[in-house]
Amino acid sequence: MPDITYLDRISKQEEKEKVYGKAFLEALYGDRFISKFLSLVFLPLIAKIPLFSKWYGALQKSSLSRWKIRPFISAFHINTQEFLDPVESFRSFNDFFIRKLKPESRPIASGHDVAILPADGRYLVYPNISQADGFLVKGKKFSLEDLLCNSALAKRYTEGAMAIARLCPTDYHRFHFPCNCIPSRPHEISGDLFSVNPMALKKNIHILSSNKRTITSLISKSFGEILYIEVGATYVGSIHQTFVPEEPYAKGDEKGYFSFGGSSLILLFEPGRIQFDQDLIAASETKTEMRGLIGQSLGRSFVPSGIDR
Repeated sequence: MPDITYLDRISKQEEKEKVYGKAFLEALYGDRFISKFLSLVFLPLIAKIPLFSKWYGALQKSSLSRWKIRPFISAFHINTQEFLDPVESFRSFNDFFIRKLKPESRPIASGHDVAILPADGRYLVYPNISQADGFLVKGKKFSLEDLLCNSALAKRYTEGAMAIARLCPTDYHRFHFPCNCIPSRPHEISGDLFSVNPMALKKNIHILSSNKRTITSLISKSFGEILYIEVGATYVGSIHQTFVPEEPYAKGDEKGYFSFGGSSLILLFEPGRIQFDQDLIAASETKTEMRGLIGQSLGRSFVPSGIDR
């Protein structure tokens, strides 16, 4: 399995990702003959039958899974000082996985015209979706119409902007609102549960538009209508929403969380509504993911700053 690298937004250094379940991913997505055989036989069972992910998720919620917590923290160098609750309070591995953080550990970028990263993750941004030559691999795109299951809505965002956040099992797995907004009722689209690891996406970018996903419309004075999409993945049987539809929320408020596993978020902005930060654009132009934290700036609104929001 080739190394997965990303650019850390804070240190500006290229980092090598420590992959949870590396042997499993190599077995299913590698280039060897045995991997191709295993992917042909087992991937449909793992990704297309939700019972598998639900069964594995149930194991992570059992008290017997507590023993995994401290070795996981040690192996992946997770900073326990950021945790809102002490490690001893987690009754299962999933309790640890959906942990909350101290508010001060993730400061929120100020300014009504500033949208923030909605989650800890590895980001790619595209100022104009129609002009992007590919997302992770040159020429490999996925269909907005397939993603949204709505041709009229897809047409509306074809020349809009998109941000993709890939969350690893090692990340904080709660996701938040990127700006002040009023969210709609979530719309769930059933689908598969393929891995969203880069190895899997480079083989099949259409995973993002075929996996189980939930779409919420955010109405914002600063950024217009944003489509907020949670994409499930292997071992993620549940996408949990913790907000109340049609109620106003402030930038940084919690929207929901993923149960155990890797997963992704996609934000779609209407044309001419957001100017992404230049460091995110520069990294994405080289197809390099940038690891950022919830609360950091994503970009600014094109709406004049004097308008009341």
